[in-house]
Amino acid sequence: MRPSNTVEVLYHDHHLWLTGWLRRKLGCPQSAADLTQDTFIRVLTARDTPTLIEPRAFLTTIAKRVLFNHYRRQDLERAYLDALAQMPEHVAPSEEDRAIILQTLMELDQLLDGLPVLVKRAFLLAQLDGLTYPQIAAELGISIATVKRHLNKAAMRCYFAL
Repeated sequence: MRPSNTVEVLYHDHHLWLTGWLRRKLGCPQSAADLTQDTFIRVLTARDTPTLIEPRAFLTTIAKRVLFNHYRRQDLERAYLDALAQMPEHVAPSEEDRAIILQTLMELDQLLDGLPVLVKRAFLLAQLDGLTYPQIAAELGISIATVKRHLNKAAMRCYFAL
């Protein structure tokens, strides 16, 4: 069978089951439908479609990753909105700017995903807070040489993602 036929059969045979599984996890039919589509998009865009012995186990694994990203996005959005709520109204960004900033934060989070926590923190302290190497080293309790290595690692991740 060709990969497109495999995905088509997988979708036809398991779409309703996966939507129900996600609906039970989320408690929201609309979010379940969205994440089901996201799961199948990941299957479609994968380089290789493996020969499936247990298609539901395969879909569950992918759906769990999609669900994890969904929860992470929600946490990030909630933290951003909490920070905005603490800002004086006269300096708060416009709705359009809020949307752009939130989208950028989500892209940055995805870009840095998989890096060690200290590498991420060093990168964010440098890029968002504008701290110098010595200030980052003091904040994180690490050497300046380690700060440089961490920032190099984060920069390489950003460079190769483009």
